[in-house]
Formats: sequence, C-alpha cells, structure tokens
Amino acid sequence: MIDQRLLPVREVYRVYSDYREVARAIKDMVIRGAPAIGVAAAMGIALGVRTLKREELRREFDKICRTFAATRPTAVNLFWAIERMRRVYARNDTRDVETLRLMLEREARTIHEEDIAANRALGAYGAALIEDGSTILTHCNAGALATAGYGTALGVMRAAVEADKRISVYCSETRPYLQGARLTAWELKKEHIPATLVTDNMVGHMMKEGLIDCVIVGTDRTAANGDVANKIGTYTVAVLAHRHGIPFYVAAPTSSIDLGCPRGDKIPIEERGSREVTHIFDRQIAPSGIRVANPAFDVTPHDLVTAIVTERGIARPPYNKSLARVVRGETPKREAAARPRSSAKRQSKKG
Repeated sequence: MIDQRLLPVREVYRVYSDYREVARAIKDMVIRGAPAIGVAAAMGIALGVRTLKREELRREFDKICRTFAATRPTAVNLFWAIERMRRVYARNDTRDVETLRLMLEREARTIHEEDIAANRALGAYGAALIEDGSTILTHCNAGALATAGYGTALGVMRAAVEADKRISVYCSETRPYLQGARLTAWELKKEHIPATLVTDNMVGHMMKEGLIDCVIVGTDRTAANGDVANKIGTYTVAVLAHRHGIPFYVAAPTSSIDLGCPRGDKIPIEERGSREVTHIFDRQIAPSGIRVANPAFDVTPHDLVTAIVTERGIARPPYNKSLARVVRGETPKREAAARPRSSAKRQSKKG
C-alpha cells in the first residue's frame, strides 16, 4: 500500500505479511476511501488464511472477518467485501484447504479488478454530465487513492478529460485530515488537470462569485432513499450548492449503495480521535485539554442531491426507486451532458 498519511511530501509503499497489519493499516488510515478499504479487507482476509491448516481455518476464519469489520464503521464497501469473502468460504467449506485458500484469493483479486472496471464505467456515465469548459468543485478524496484505481468522483473528471473536455477543478482542503489538500491536489497535479486548492470555508464565496459550475463528490455509504454519507463537510457543500443553484452530483459505485439502510440517520458515523483536530501533523494548534468533537462523516439528505452516478447508469429522484433499479442491474439510458446552471453567471463575470 502507498502510505497515504505521508502524502504529498513522501511516497512510501508498505508491504504487509499478516492480516492484522492490514487491519491496522485500515484503522490508522494508511489506506482510506470506501472502495479501497473494501479491496484491502478482501485481500487481508485472503492473506489471513494463506498459511492456516483445515482445523485452524475453521476456527479462525470468522475471527479474521470480525477483525476487519471492526476497523471503520461507516464505509459500507468494507462490509460488502467481507460478506463476499464469507460467501465464498461458506460455499466451498467442504473443499480441500488448498483449493479453499486459492478461491478466497481469487475472489479478493476479482473484487480488485471489478472495482477498477466499475470506476471506469462510472466515469464514462458521469462525464456525460460535464460540459466542456466546466469548473468542478470536489470535497475530500475520491480518486485512484480511494479506490483500486481510476477513482469515482475524480474518475468522472478523468473520463471528461479523456473525452477531450476542458475542465478545471477546485478542491477543498477537507479538515481535519486534509485529504483534499494532501491527496486530491496531489492526484490532480499528477494527472495534469488544472486545479486550485481552497480552504473549506472559502467554498461559499467561490459559489457566490459564479466560479463553480457543479459539485462532484464520492460516498462511503448511500442509503436506499438517496441520503449520502461522505466526508465531514460534504453536507455544508451540498447546502451551499443548493442555495446557489449548482448541480450536486454523487459518484457512487453500487458496492457503496446500502439498500438495507432505509435513510441516512441509520448510518453509523465514525468518531475519530481528538488529536486530528488539535494538531496538524505533530504541531499543536489548540489549547491542551480543550474538548473536541471529531465526526469523520456527515449525511447529505437526498433532496440536495441532483443525481447519483453509478457504473450502471445515472440515478435521479425519486431515489428509493431509481437506486433499487440500478442495484438490480436495470441500467438507465446514457444521457447527454447537462448544462451547468451557473454557466451564464460565470460567463457574465468573465465578460
């Protein structure tokens, strides 16, 4: 794994030989991003069973799965991937142990490959929503780093560029963990996509000035009614976009859609340690002993979401119907690019 805690200053790759190390890497955010977490958990489970004998495997498999389930509570891709590995184990429990280990490893590799393919398909659908010349705002990191490769929200931007559309991007810094400043800006620079970094509290001003044509974010879990859990601050961006008539798009692979969760208030919100707020890296920025709240995610209500882009097509309201159809594999028709609502305002300021 590339150690995302050290970016953008250092590119360090970690190699793990024990499933407990992989679980700790997820917990400590060496790797983060809902799809990437799911892939890492699947590979960690395959790693965990690699040397176990038959009786050990029967005794330890559930423990290994529970170890990964305890790492991050909000991202549904984690539990989706664990359940896929559990199903492979249950279907093949009577096979010889070598075959069973091989099948678990094959399933983990399949999850990895499917994620990249899903991101590319999602990107192609989402690119149809982006008009040539658009300026996009994104919050947090939903790029290749957050997935098995290519990205979800950033995948849409990559696909738009591959379709010869000229775009530029504002990325918000994403306090307190600075995924936008450290990771999204790093990815966009690597891809040579014009990007401007802003602090989180600059977003409303940029929208008011007519500088943003649309918002594209990722998701860690999307409820059946279209409520979206994403990195803390996403709800604020959605409210501001609604106020200024700017489309708010969510890039959501179907692995992140939880039809078993009826609405957003049922999504568990991870509370992380206070040091992420009181310190930036090792530098203390708050008085010692101050009480700290650090919810890692918030929930954007479905009525603020313009469309949800998946690898099977674009879902629109009412989401309780369209998301169920998408998950079942009923692919909507590909649509033409929608003209960003703020384009006229932006052009008038430029002219």
